[in-house]
Amino acid sequence: MDSRLDRDGRAAALDRMSAGPLDALVIGGGVVGAGTALDLVSRGLRVGLVEARDWAFGASGRSSKLIHGGLRHLELFQFGLVKESLRERTLLLDRIAPHLVRRVPFLYPLHHHAIERAYVGAGLLLYDGLARVPGQPRALPHHRHLALRSVKRIAPGLATDRVTGAVQYYDAETDDARYVLTLVRTAAAYGALVANRTSCVELLRDADRVVGARVIDELSGAEHEIRATVVVSAAGVWTDRLLGPLADPDAADPPRPGVASKGIHLVVPRDRIRASTGVVTRAGSSVLFLIPWGRFWIIGTTDTPWREELEHPAATARDIEELLSAVNRHLAAPLTEADVVGCYAGLRPLSSFRPRRAGDVVGSPLSSELRVTAPRRGLVVAAGGSFTTYRVMAARAGDAAGREIGGLIERSVTTRLPLLGAEGYHARWNQRHLLARQAGLPVGRIEHLLNRYGSLADELLVGIAERPSLGRAVPGAEDYLAAEIVYAASHEGALHLTDILGRRTGIAIETRDWGVSAAPFAADLVAEVLGWDERETARQISVYLDRIEAERRSHTMPDDASAAAALTGW
Repeated sequence: MDSRLDRDGRAAALDRMSAGPLDALVIGGGVVGAGTALDLVSRGLRVGLVEARDWAFGASGRSSKLIHGGLRHLELFQFGLVKESLRERTLLLDRIAPHLVRRVPFLYPLHHHAIERAYVGAGLLLYDGLARVPGQPRALPHHRHLALRSVKRIAPGLATDRVTGAVQYYDAETDDARYVLTLVRTAAAYGALVANRTSCVELLRDADRVVGARVIDELSGAEHEIRATVVVSAAGVWTDRLLGPLADPDAADPPRPGVASKGIHLVVPRDRIRASTGVVTRAGSSVLFLIPWGRFWIIGTTDTPWREELEHPAATARDIEELLSAVNRHLAAPLTEADVVGCYAGLRPLSSFRPRRAGDVVGSPLSSELRVTAPRRGLVVAAGGSFTTYRVMAARAGDAAGREIGGLIERSVTTRLPLLGAEGYHARWNQRHLLARQAGLPVGRIEHLLNRYGSLADELLVGIAERPSLGRAVPGAEDYLAAEIVYAASHEGALHLTDILGRRTGIAIETRDWGVSAAPFAADLVAEVLGWDERETARQISVYLDRIEAERRSHTMPDDASAAAALTGW
């Protein structure tokens, strides 16, 4: 199977999509769109997938990076949703993506005595029980109760003056953008035709039926008409924009207009909060997470209505100040803005909001329910849901697409379909010391590669063997190897410098200068792969630096409107 995504392959995929009718065209390259493309192609269908910007450009690349069982839904008695989320979490950990999804312990501090401990303990007992699969070993350890002295030992960075103890439980995390990219590559390996930087400008119709889409190649400016028996919209917050001309109030099941929710996250160095476990705690009626992320913590998140341009979600000065204030109420040594290495904001579609309450960090989202609808013949719309349950959403979208196509459609097989890099990952992990000796790299570098690429790390090691200079660290972003920069362009469909520093790697949010010092080195590395001359290489660097400056400027703005204006043009 050829999973390589490169510039020439992208152009060929667009030509093939427009040359003959597809069974299904998926619009939107987030986790749901990529998952749906994989679901449909693994059912034996001819599938195309287009994305207007880059894979995981939207919410799917700007999430909390959690693969969770939906613990907060227990309070709403949504047991079916919790059980579904827990089942999916187990599948991702054990079978589908063990190389990309890792278990994370979380501490839930208690501030009262017997009643609160009994209440929280009962909830986590149910949580663990719903996660159990008969006849299979547990994917994650059972929760445990901790006395105050244990809390101080494993999380000395927490303020414990009002803490009486804690309960520790387990969830999981993933690099969201890399997960989406791996989904896309897996779909392509099974035969899906995929193209990023390809905008859908019109849905094609024949009478009252959707029969395809007109798209524009953002690189060449060329226009393509892609015919398909069914079009699946997985456009996230852009759903209303895509479907606007097709809005039909008399349709049996019209798509509901949504509200965009902005969530921001802060990235701070790991040594600024002394703890060997993640932390989840209350912030009014909201939930605050401190998530271990390599050498960093990710702190978040917020849920506030966003009414500005969808392309430019931004964290304002007030957002950052309020999130820092919220987390500092739980820390022994308060954080300041100087501690913030990175900050990112994303949008997700919600149906509406609860009003903000006194003491909340932010308002609470009222609904992020998973919805798959068929508002017109030949059109399926998938919206909502969570990153954890993307596969369920994709399978339901696949079922709905199958009904539109008609005939005998195979059942979804994605519960049994490992993503690229999963097969052989555990064996390669056991061989990591051997691989390190063979490659002349520290074991820590091999572990880094295995946890980002799984068994596909072999492809990077081959590249390093052929060009030993690719085994050096990226200047200004020493957590990453030069080989990863080249591989992003040669195998992972990166077309711009921002794609590489912002999504193929975490350099943009994991370095204090936001990747500014790494940009020239990275651009020079991929210039040959992407066919850039000196002028284009310089332009790519300039575009990235200007983007970073705009991001920084947006974080000093007092409100959403001025923050979005600072990012206009990007």
